[in-house]
Amino acid sequence: MKVKYFAWVRERIGKSEETVEPPASVRTVDDLIAWLAGQGETYAHAFETPRVIRAAIDHAHVKSDTAIAGAREIAFFPPMTGG
Repeated sequence: MKVKYFAWVRERIGKSEETVEPPASVRTVDDLIAWLAGQGETYAHAFETPRVIRAAIDHAHVKSDTAIAGAREIAFFPPMTGG
């Protein structure tokens, strides 16, 4: 699946997107965040406070307990403000 990173998540990881193949045990957005955080120091830093990270699956905002099965694209970004 393609994973995209935005704003300071992208800055901390050092890339805007990548293709990943997480293990079968990674079933939800929360699981994916935990798995990514274990992929190295930059990922650990980006996902050090997972509760503030927002996610979208195939361009639709989702909660952290949402299943990722069948997702083509998952995007991670910090909370947005403004109007």
